[in-house]
Amino acid sequence: MKRILNVAVIGDHDASSPTHAATDAALLHSAAALGIGLKVRWFGTGSLESDVSEIAWADVLWCAPGSPYRSLAGAVAALRYGREKGVPTLGTCGGCQHMVLEYARNVLGYEDAGHAEYDPYASTLFVSELTCSLVGRTMPVALTPGSRVAAVYGTTGTEERYYCNFGIDPARQTTLHEGGFAITGVDGDGEPRVLELPDHPYYIATLFVPQARSRPDAPHPLVTYLLRAAL
Repeated sequence: MKRILNVAVIGDHDASSPTHAATDAALLHSAAALGIGLKVRWFGTGSLESDVSEIAWADVLWCAPGSPYRSLAGAVAALRYGREKGVPTLGTCGGCQHMVLEYARNVLGYEDAGHAEYDPYASTLFVSELTCSLVGRTMPVALTPGSRVAAVYGTTGTEERYYCNFGIDPARQTTLHEGGFAITGVDGDGEPRVLELPDHPYYIATLFVPQARSRPDAPHPLVTYLLRAAL
């Protein structure tokens, strides 16, 4: 009998969003490559704000693009669950940004860690507006040798596509890295594009959108290894 994984996608689903369509497709591409079945369910962030028990059935979490979410608190609560319970978790684009907020608030102790898309005047911004929009750009990413993400790719360099206008605030990058949320992928200017928790079964955040280049005959390794971690 074919193994079936339960996948909870955290995000406010929009059928017209190309990144949301790509998320669903990428999961299918990787599942086919692994010879497994999937049960995929999207969870709106508002429903998770007061109770994350509805994602307890999930073998895999994916925090999808699409911020600002209806509920920042709901997204952060779901990501905290994935981090603390050891559930293989991937966050892409807006998902990456909210993984940073969750870690800053609940691990590093910055209870007021903010995101400029929600509040540009927050006193403790961990996610700020980029000086130059990355929407629609494909750019090289250098991966740290020996990191999990480098092992997943099987190389220390890749090119990925972006859909974002926000990234990790420059003043907080060292705080995150030295605090355990390791920056293991950077662009040509040394700006963070990938973070990971080395001691977690699979907890990877990418500012880019890997699902954008997944294809049936070439599933994206970050998605395939997300599912493999759950297996």
